[in-house]
Amino acid sequence: MRLAVLDVGSNTAHLHVVDAHPGGPPQSVFRLKAPTLLADSVDADGALSDEAVDRLVSAITETVDASRRHAVTDLIPLATATIRDATNVEEIRDRVREVTGIELRSLSGEDEARVTFLAVRRWLGDSSGAPGAPAAPLLLLDIGGATTEIAAGSGEQPGFAVSLPLGAARITRTMLPCHPARRRDVEAVHRHVLRSVRPYASAVPAGALQVATSKTFKQLARVAGAEGRLTLRGLHDWIPRLTAMRPEERAALPGVAASRSRQLLAGAVIAAATMEALDIDHVDVCPWALREGLLLRRITELSHS
Repeated sequence: MRLAVLDVGSNTAHLHVVDAHPGGPPQSVFRLKAPTLLADSVDADGALSDEAVDRLVSAITETVDASRRHAVTDLIPLATATIRDATNVEEIRDRVREVTGIELRSLSGEDEARVTFLAVRRWLGDSSGAPGAPAAPLLLLDIGGATTEIAAGSGEQPGFAVSLPLGAARITRTMLPCHPARRRDVEAVHRHVLRSVRPYASAVPAGALQVATSKTFKQLARVAGAEGRLTLRGLHDWIPRLTAMRPEERAALPGVAASRSRQLLAGAVIAAATMEALDIDHVDVCPWALREGLLLRRITELSHS
């Protein structure tokens, strides 16, 4: 089966084409990212601007055309929170349908957390516990453009999942207007995230594996000097430095894309405050996330049909 997922978010429309076989992991065939750059295009009423919608439709057209060239038989098109929560979302879906012939779907933030949790659990495989033993409990953190997801549990489905309006692009737009940033703004973001996350600390199981996914965590781990792990100490070291930088200076850091450099500081503060609120001092960074979870779920559905 040749499947693809099209993840349409605040920065890119990301197409991932795979060959899938029941019982085995999907084998990557092709990837394409087309810029959407929606983060700064949400007006006071919560609508995406006309220019942003044009950019979005262009990006989706490019990726859908590529999926057809690669003979994809089953395309999963998903619009994440920035589009899902836009007040003109129906207009956006109509435009996409008219131009590309596809129907943009959306999951709730909680469902996105559950699908991502499945991907991380599968990626961990045997590393999550001794052979034959029950799976070790897992804590998942995922910082997106508009939301942050937290999920925890012991099986392939979390017992707890929540989506909070704490995305790196959203917090940058609403709470960090200046770059270099003002210390008082950074401190306000930190307090806001702590207040938002602390009520969920009791849902984290004792001894859980602490795993994070998303481009934000990957970039922060590279900036802090480690590909696979991000520590709270590393974040505390880097937040003052990121605060003092202009976006173009952040873009010169290893692994930081220019399109995400403005929101890197917000991502770092959200990550640090979330880890503090949940009383954890590090996370291991997983390369699988929502896209892989959608593919894994679809392969399971097709194998049972």
